[in-house]
Amino acid sequence: MGEHDAAPFGDLSRRRFLGYLIAGPTLVTAAQLPWGLLDGPATRAYAAISSPPEPADLLDLSDVLTAAAAPTANLIKVVVNANGTVSFALPRAEVGQGITTAVAMTIADEMSLPISKVSVTLADARPELVWNQLTGGSNSMHSIFTPVRVAAAAARQQLAQAAARELGADISSLRAHDGVFAAPNGRRVTYGSLARTAAVPRTTAVPVELKATSNFTIVGKPQKRIEARDIVTGRKQFTMDLDVPGALPTMVCRPPTIDAKVVSVANIAAVKALPGVTDVVVVPSGVAVRAATFGQCIDAVRALRVAWTAGTAATKSDANVLAELKAAELPFLATSLPLLAKTIDHSFTFSFASNSPLETNCAVADVRSNRAEIWSSLKSPIVAQETIAEALGLPVSAVTCHVVQGGGSFGRHLFFDAALEAAHISKAIGKPVKLMWHRTDDFRQGRAHPMATAHVRASYFGTDVVAYEHRHTGVATDFSHGLGEILSAELAKLPEGDTLGYSQAVFNLSQTVPYNFGVLDLALNEVDMGFNTGSMRNIYSPDVVTATELMVDQLAKAMGIDAYQLRRQFLRNSRLLAVLDKVAQVGKWGRAMSTGTAQGLGLHSEYKSCAAALVEIDCTSRTVNRPLPDGIEGVTGPRVTRVIMAVDAGLPINPLGLQAQMMGGAMDGIARVLTFSLHLRNGYFQEGSWDNTFYTREWNAPLDLQVIVMPPTSSTPGGAGELGVAPVQAAVACAYARATATLPTVFPIIHDHALRFKPLPTTPSIPQSPTDGLTRAF
Repeated sequence: MGEHDAAPFGDLSRRRFLGYLIAGPTLVTAAQLPWGLLDGPATRAYAAISSPPEPADLLDLSDVLTAAAAPTANLIKVVVNANGTVSFALPRAEVGQGITTAVAMTIADEMSLPISKVSVTLADARPELVWNQLTGGSNSMHSIFTPVRVAAAAARQQLAQAAARELGADISSLRAHDGVFAAPNGRRVTYGSLARTAAVPRTTAVPVELKATSNFTIVGKPQKRIEARDIVTGRKQFTMDLDVPGALPTMVCRPPTIDAKVVSVANIAAVKALPGVTDVVVVPSGVAVRAATFGQCIDAVRALRVAWTAGTAATKSDANVLAELKAAELPFLATSLPLLAKTIDHSFTFSFASNSPLETNCAVADVRSNRAEIWSSLKSPIVAQETIAEALGLPVSAVTCHVVQGGGSFGRHLFFDAALEAAHISKAIGKPVKLMWHRTDDFRQGRAHPMATAHVRASYFGTDVVAYEHRHTGVATDFSHGLGEILSAELAKLPEGDTLGYSQAVFNLSQTVPYNFGVLDLALNEVDMGFNTGSMRNIYSPDVVTATELMVDQLAKAMGIDAYQLRRQFLRNSRLLAVLDKVAQVGKWGRAMSTGTAQGLGLHSEYKSCAAALVEIDCTSRTVNRPLPDGIEGVTGPRVTRVIMAVDAGLPINPLGLQAQMMGGAMDGIARVLTFSLHLRNGYFQEGSWDNTFYTREWNAPLDLQVIVMPPTSSTPGGAGELGVAPVQAAVACAYARATATLPTVFPIIHDHALRFKPLPTTPSIPQSPTDGLTRAF
């Protein structure tokens, strides 16, 4: 998605905007943005047969999300406090991606403040923001950067006018630094002392001019996370750390198959009599228990004797799901080809994978007869608030949803399953609850990246690619969070197969082939099979890009062209070409390597950003067959020994945070190719822990991982949170194919092998906790 120049309207810092001075006791400002600040297409054509623009080249998902946020930008406020600090309630969720730091940097730079004087908190659900409180699609900084700058600039200008009056100086002569205005005569005044005198009695619109980006001193410089000390000292507050009066630990006994329902419970009274247990109640998702400690909750869940209905996917296993997907693949169109054209045709399968972050699903709820209060890591808090209110029979105004910082998400917290479940439980027992899903709950009853197939056909004639066709078929992706409020959420529940459905829209607005491959034809079909799925990090792109880049290598081999040179020849995006050239140069593409090792390339453009990866992999027998310590369930397999990434994120606000995002994406990409998946059998996933799923371990991770942040190509930031997954996943797959001389068609490559672990039982749903953690350390 997004073969775009990032600033077709020129440097935003030279544009004038409309800001608002908001009535209040101290200075409060907001922004009003013009509509239409969308990026325009920019292409390059070196190939003989140019490809026409695809939908995402003209209007992509990031454009849609940014436009949706624009109408309520004036409701986002920067507050100047009497103590000289500045406060901002961020209408997005911080889940480890570092946006609170990036926003603090943006405000600090625009207002000439030290970053330590900027406080960024997370806003509660605000229904008046409509579509402006959704955290997803790597869109947060792209959509909020300019509104935040406009509000901060309005504050700076108003403070400067108040300072000029107080100091008796011309406003143009004042110099602002570290929250202080200084006049030529040596007199100084602080922002804090001006906060009240700069305030206005009525809301007023004012013209605002942004600071020139050339004058930035904080944005674009590496910055450690503003909460880094709290993280490493354990002071950072996550949902389970909150001390809500009366909220006791709560867990749920869940069914043995996906989404089965309770028929009966044989021993509620006996379980309620167990030590510490205060309540046992049937809820829509299972049987909830509340106790003095989580250990007592686990004991109670394990003691329950529950009869269940069949689940929504009770008869499903990997093989029959795959068969249904194959049957649902859309046919290729009858493309007119030159008489002597040759065709390459391959199919790829991408397995289910867990959408569980490291912080397991959790929420705190206090529901009373006339009100409810919820605490959770919510990336769509407005629709959460509206849905919870509907479920409880309360007006929306009676439900408060607090957005808590989360320990990861990768799309998982777009869904508010835990918050809604906690509300149901609290209402049923009439007491506050602190709900935590067990890790096994997350893997088996949580959300999964859908299984999908990619059937790809490329046709070439001489040294030209004349047609490229891609059919992506998957288990239905759940977009029922909509654009973050209940109306679009309901529209997202249109029947699958409706061409106006969300899946089609998201696919068409995010997927492109970045090459001049003649006739381009990408199509999606999805099948609803009763699974809980989600927009796992980077949604469709990692699988689509992996199939594409593998096919590019196959084309290069068939046409007798070096894989790097073929990409250079056919790319139609100058920014992608720049990052590709950078990784090829730094990684020494084409260097001599020993048998069983190889390099691979992958590249991706999305979210107004571009990234490329060069990967080196070791598939030698000595590495693949490394022994594991006795008693350890796991797999070693190939090792990625080196990753070189180059990323063009438009204006990189925090290069250090950007590098961290790319590193995390690289680990995801390695995992999805080599080891990480879920195995479905008889209606449930075999995996019940991180140990079982074999996410990238240290023994598979590269010792050499470099992330090169390209110089700014725009005056606004592109997205970064998801960008790194697809190019690395594709590069690892390509490197594996070159090292083994075997085209991988099933991902991860070990998925169809015998299980390397003993599945946990499904009844009881929570396994016995280990009593000696040292036996599990390795």
